Amino acid sequence: MTRIYKMLLSIPLLLCTYFASAADIALKPEQIRPLLNGQTVPAGLQVQDSAGKTVDLSALLSQQKTILVFYRGGWCPYCNTQLAGLRDITPQLQKLGYRILAISPELPAASAKSEQMTKDAALNYQLLSDANLQALQGFGIAYYMDAATEKTYKNTYGIKLTYDATGQAVLPAPAVFIISKTGEIQFSYVHINYKTRLQPRLLLLAAELANQ
Repeated sequence: MTRIYKMLLSIPLLLCTYFASAADIALKPEQIRPLLNGQTVPAGLQVQDSAGKTVDLSALLSQQKTILVFYRGGWCPYCNTQLAGLRDITPQLQKLGYRILAISPELPAASAKSEQMTKDAALNYQLLSDANLQALQGFGIAYYMDAATEKTYKNTYGIKLTYDATGQAVLPAPAVFIISKTGEIQFSYVHINYKTRLQPRLLLLAAELANQ
């Protein structure tokens, strides 16, 4: 393992020293417990494609090594900038043999809209919906939005959020995972500040090094 790759592996902001049950939803972003490098993606996680068809995420990941991105939704300008940047490096990632998937808790219809037009251009990779929150919880990046922020997002900005069975709004901490065909996490970047995203050049470098 090269020195640069070791540096890249240290980029993620890991906030806890142990890994808890992935079924937990953190009370706030500072308490998330993401999957770590070397761990395996849980089996049985189901998401939906932009047409509303149920997809077994583990089965999808087993087909091809994958760049998996979690974002908050098409209503988030930081997410749209990230998705556009990912679109720009998709050809290079595909040449390295990667499939690119991006998941948000939005409903499939919203994913379809973002897929068709993000930053004035269509995306060249697949968006998936995790409205049932299985993938967010399985990867350990789900947290509850505080009531004041939820009220502002809903009433002031008209944002359609996703709620769990308790009626609380849930969001993912923005995250990027490089995953092998066997489901092993080879690289991860998770940040509790939704404004801070992994830059495309760093992702491309991490993908190149993980591919060696």
